[in-house]
Amino acid sequence: MRVSLKDVAVRAGVSIKTVSNVVNNYQHVTPAMRARVQEAIDELGYRPNLTARHLRKGRTGIIALAVPELGNPYFAELAAHVIDAAAEHDLTVLLDHTRGSREQELHVSQGFRAGVIDGLILSPLELEAEDLAARDADVPLVLLGEREYDLPHDHIAIDNVAAARVAVRHLIGRGRTRIAYLGARTDSANRPAHLRLEGWRTELTEAGLAAPDTLVGPTGGWDRADGAEAMARMLDAGHRPDAVFAYNDLVAIGAMRVLHERGLRVPWDVAVVGFDDIVEGRFGAVTLTTIAPDKEAIARLAVQSLLRSLEHPGEQAGRELAAEFRLVERESTLGRR
Repeated sequence: MRVSLKDVAVRAGVSIKTVSNVVNNYQHVTPAMRARVQEAIDELGYRPNLTARHLRKGRTGIIALAVPELGNPYFAELAAHVIDAAAEHDLTVLLDHTRGSREQELHVSQGFRAGVIDGLILSPLELEAEDLAARDADVPLVLLGEREYDLPHDHIAIDNVAAARVAVRHLIGRGRTRIAYLGARTDSANRPAHLRLEGWRTELTEAGLAAPDTLVGPTGGWDRADGAEAMARMLDAGHRPDAVFAYNDLVAIGAMRVLHERGLRVPWDVAVVGFDDIVEGRFGAVTLTTIAPDKEAIARLAVQSLLRSLEHPGEQAGRELAAEFRLVERESTLGRR
């Protein structure tokens, strides 16, 4: 039989209200009383009925996370952090995979799961501000990523221009002067790629180095094959860089494969820096120097923002919340020591 609050109260010799206060972590319970109730909880194996608790608050206890590509290790790692952060608040996370499709992003953002979830964390690629401004769902929304929206929804991102400049500055400090950027896009919607390109160009210009278009490698996507194709195209055109800053680690890994096939040694002939600090980059034949966003902080801020909106529904959202990043130096720029 399921152990109840009443069973715990009888075992601890206290009121049901006192047990409830301990279970809900109310601060006014004395340490001695808390220990007494916790001992009874442990002895009886009591587990709170989370469904009932959420229903009493008019909630389901479920939030959704919608990302462009779960097959991308960055989003997979971010999802794991969101799940961990949500679990600290007894929340379950429902994952949605939008594939970066505007239609699917609209479908998710407009609240097609509104009766199931308490809030949505969305990382959009294709949605414009007017798409979200027209949103009529009353489910709280938190935005991730570097798309710039002036909307009443909390937005969590890192400073991509600053991060790109740190990456390029590191390469310049290693004596590199012909630094390529792989992962540019020709469309205006994909803001992160443009911001990282801006950081690349700004840092080179301020260092007195050239930033020619011949060293900008456009890609159709941001996977390993895209990086490999962009690197091969640049080399085939006779534009050999002595360093590469890639939009993300997957593009960098693809580029390093082509450099290896062409007989160019990383980092001695061409140094490489990626972005995202995915696990795969730590275990290649040459480990990858990368920009590491604080994925755990991004996840924690996103969950906390949703909870803030749920607990204070009358408050206006729209905060810009910045997560930190750092440069992780590895063999692709330093060589083996």
